[in-house]
Amino acid sequence: MQPPVADKRPTSTVIHGHTRTDDYEWLREKDSPDVTAYLEAENAYTQERTAHLADLRQSIFDEIKARTLETDLSVPTRNRGYWYYGRSFEGKEYGASCRVPVADPDDWTPPRPAEDTDPDKPALPGEEVLLDLDALAQGHEFFSVGGSAVSPDTKLLAYSTDVVGDERYTIRVKDLTTGELREDEIVGALGGATWDRAGENFYYTTVDDAWRADKIWRHRLGTTQADDELVHHETDGRFWVGVGRTRSDRFLVIASGSKTTSEYRYLDADSPGDGWQVFAERREGLEYSLDHAVVAGADTFLVLHNQAGPDFELGTAPIAPTPAEEWQPLIAHDPAVRLEDVDAFAGHLVVHQRSQGLTQLRILELGEQGVDDDYLVEFDHEVYTVGSAGSPGFHQPVVRLGYTTMAVPSSVYDYDVRSRELTLLRRAPVLGGYDPADYEEHRLWATADDGERVPISIVAKRGSREAEGGGTGPVPTLLYGYGAYETSIDPYFSIARLSLLDRGAAFAIAHVRGGGEMGRRWYDEGKLFSKQNSFSDFIACARHLVDTGWTTPDTLVAEGASAGGLLMGAVANQAPELFAGVVAGVPFVDALTTMLDATLPLTVTEYDEWGNPEADPAVYDYMAGYAPYDNVAAADYPPILAETSLNDTRVLYVEPAKWVAKLRATAVGRRDVLLRTEMSAGHGGVSGRYKAWHDRSFSLAWMLDRMGLAGRGTAVGP
Repeated sequence: MQPPVADKRPTSTVIHGHTRTDDYEWLREKDSPDVTAYLEAENAYTQERTAHLADLRQSIFDEIKARTLETDLSVPTRNRGYWYYGRSFEGKEYGASCRVPVADPDDWTPPRPAEDTDPDKPALPGEEVLLDLDALAQGHEFFSVGGSAVSPDTKLLAYSTDVVGDERYTIRVKDLTTGELREDEIVGALGGATWDRAGENFYYTTVDDAWRADKIWRHRLGTTQADDELVHHETDGRFWVGVGRTRSDRFLVIASGSKTTSEYRYLDADSPGDGWQVFAERREGLEYSLDHAVVAGADTFLVLHNQAGPDFELGTAPIAPTPAEEWQPLIAHDPAVRLEDVDAFAGHLVVHQRSQGLTQLRILELGEQGVDDDYLVEFDHEVYTVGSAGSPGFHQPVVRLGYTTMAVPSSVYDYDVRSRELTLLRRAPVLGGYDPADYEEHRLWATADDGERVPISIVAKRGSREAEGGGTGPVPTLLYGYGAYETSIDPYFSIARLSLLDRGAAFAIAHVRGGGEMGRRWYDEGKLFSKQNSFSDFIACARHLVDTGWTTPDTLVAEGASAGGLLMGAVANQAPELFAGVVAGVPFVDALTTMLDATLPLTVTEYDEWGNPEADPAVYDYMAGYAPYDNVAAADYPPILAETSLNDTRVLYVEPAKWVAKLRATAVGRRDVLLRTEMSAGHGGVSGRYKAWHDRSFSLAWMLDRMGLAGRGTAVGP
């Protein structure tokens, strides 16, 4: 079967004196029969070219399924007199959200069902099904819940759903007493709803034509959407908005933020007549967040901010509009520790921070005079990830923690702040005789072109590197990267990944600049005019794995998605000889075209990340130097698998479609390029766990084929 050939229909634009000709911009016409026909032809070609992997795909799917406890229950979380939890059922895609009443108000030990609980019966006595997600998804090719929130009196549930994949949700309200839906319905919302303390109104967010969250609305129960009150409209195109409620329930907050600047408004439920007040007016470059706590017996605003330094400081302020100069330090700025978030409770604070590339949880015990103690929750592994795992109660004495490594499955703990006792509540089961001790994890360090040390997290089956005659030898390796928005790709466990590891491959994460793994500096040195560092860091990590004997270019596969897809496109242009294959998911590969068009979704809000090439010739020249689509050359590229979704509103399908078309027309040598488009999905891909397993099995089978491991099997024990 011959690959599809996209027509060349050149269009030219002149920007800053440069003439830019694009042969494939016509593929942007989503509703055009020609575009649909081209995408379907690409899908057919991809299926034909990967038909020999059908058995392997099925084997991987079967392995994921065999390792997963399909009928299961999450650890219940306590809130307002109920234990809330999710259930999954064998053979069903989505599961259900449920609750049971708290039996003993003084007992914070979450209930657990019997091991042999019948999936057709309640898991716990008094179980109430809040949402049957499979019933809601019936008849829809795609289904996603944007959020759900129980009213303060626990009698109503506001929830939102998306059945297209474009992340425009419909909010509905369910009466939990009768099980009936109320007439209230909100269309076109972004995410879920936030109740006020009285439970008579809820707040929600909508987007503008550029898919920027710009408006906050108040809906009064029993009225129509047309009657809703516009509470806040953010008119600056660089800013987006969101609404929430403090854990203490006293304040509603509206956050306005760009990539570099913050502004918060608050509404005091104790003094609603004061209306919404701006806490600290926006000042270019000043970022902060706002929460409510009681410190030394006084109501206090907690302010996590970068006024004192780029890695943030935790400060306090009175319950009143307060300029940054008057914030008092509670945890002073430390350039070796990046403070990322704070959770406020009645008797303690939980600070999320990172140091030397690792996440940490810091506890501040509060007393009558302020902070009585300040310490870290300690863990033993060399490479791990820890964070909060749901602690909605302001007065609760325990902190729910989530913990994982690349070999240790996701684990849920309760930490008693006063006794300092850490209790393992549950470790996600992995069926088939899985043992974390069968795998080895390491933190490696590569050296970038400018001398910067770049961390790599890596995991492999123990013994997979043993060479004949002693010593170690190379193994096929998947190297994953992202590198944008200060998003850290911290070590994590994956059942699907075991199908790689058990066939003899290693999995590595390149923690490149542009992410936040090493603090704010790490992010600043991987964006705007320093974006090339992200690409150079990833290439340095790949070279390090080769030079130190972990792998070889013939068996090294690279993967990244979204902004990580831009990373994939750039490294494929700059170092194609290093990789045996490249997987680019929903890839931001036509970055220059997107950033030149302020009418496209999210472009204006992205100026602080990438720059504004339309307004600044220097930005145009810099982006033109790395944008993957613009730099496709007559080179021998490694095999490439590009995966996208037709209804993606974050990275439009047209970017990978154009990229693949240009690669086919321009590249020399192998020209082994595949495009796979999900025709009923969004940025996160298909919905439903079985669909997601099939989707991941497709990608993993292609990777194993590139690594030379397609013929190697693996067994899952009983």
